Amino acid sequence: MKYYIVVLLMSLGLITQAQTEKKKKKFKQEFELEIEGEYRYFFDDAAFPDQKDHFPALSIQPEYSLSWNRGRESINAIGFLRVDQDDSRTHWDIRELYYQKAKGKWELSIGAKKVYWGVAESNHLVDVINQTDQVETFDGEEKLGQPMVQYSYSTDKYGTFDLFYLPYHRRRTFAGKYGRLRFGEVIDKDDIKYESAAEEFRQDFAFRWSHYFGIMDIGVSHFYGSGREPLFAFKPNGEINSFYPVMNQTGLDLQITHSAFLWKFETIYRDTESQDFFALVGGVEYTFSNIKKKGIDIGVLGEYLYDERGKYALSALQNDVFFGSRIAFNDSHDTSILFGGILDLDKETRIVSVEASRRIRNSVTAEIEGRFFSKVDSEELIFSNFKQDSFLRISISKYL
Repeated sequence: MKYYIVVLLMSLGLITQAQTEKKKKKFKQEFELEIEGEYRYFFDDAAFPDQKDHFPALSIQPEYSLSWNRGRESINAIGFLRVDQDDSRTHWDIRELYYQKAKGKWELSIGAKKVYWGVAESNHLVDVINQTDQVETFDGEEKLGQPMVQYSYSTDKYGTFDLFYLPYHRRRTFAGKYGRLRFGEVIDKDDIKYESAAEEFRQDFAFRWSHYFGIMDIGVSHFYGSGREPLFAFKPNGEINSFYPVMNQTGLDLQITHSAFLWKFETIYRDTESQDFFALVGGVEYTFSNIKKKGIDIGVLGEYLYDERGKYALSALQNDVFFGSRIAFNDSHDTSILFGGILDLDKETRIVSVEASRRIRNSVTAEIEGRFFSKVDSEELIFSNFKQDSFLRISISKYL
């Protein structure tokens, strides 16, 4: 449509070819489309009725950006659509759709956006702005787009200050009756209530200050509003009562880079009407670079996780140790492998994971992911529901 309007104006003599070319130079557009075919297979018999073992799926993720004013202003958009055998995992989302303007030391963003906080590998405690896309990944890495107004002000001497206004709360979606990695009772996201009478339209606010001092990066944050993590009350008859509490959460994240070492630490204190608690995760990553001059980097990771809520922690990581290894081959195919495991220090519960990716062609990437549950204690409030849900996921992505 835009093309025909330009042609009409040119034919009427209202604009010239030179003006058209000049206008084009002012704007820069980028578009990318990712199409992914995925297959998940669960090894063990289902723990609950109706659950299935095989899950083929297809997802589409378009990305578009338009910038002008020498890159100082832009519109950015990322969409997402997945079709899966589990009805709850068949969903779409606007990951990002926002206007951004930068001028001097400040930057303003308005719209739906994803913001990431934190430094730890095993659990992102301070990352509280976006809702977790629970049906996409087991580890909570995927997030839903969050409507917001974000204002950032950066200084060399005093660091960066971020202010957030969050006008709308997004509910977390859980696996449906055919899906795996769910509770015995299927949770409909619309059944989860709110502590606030304003429900999802409660106005939330957040603040973060970040800076660096030599080898140390530091972030201090505070969030006030409806929590992204619902509280669950499990009754003896199997029923679940749940709601999103109004909370204050103060967080601290630190990372120290020294030689080949990365020292990482995150901690939060959360205050709600129902419960107050603090949690932390801390550890180290050491990288052996260019092994035998083959260009291979091997990182060794170790972290300790603590949550004062104990077995009532939704992450189920209340007194655990994480260990892992990250291998980057640095080859022309961007081959990488991540091994990891979580050991519960109170019980015998073990979770082992493996993730690997490799570019087959310039525009095709293959990924494999495995999650394996072993010796899950029956007293584990969360993981006891997943003890028969060890799975393998294979995906092929094409970028257009």
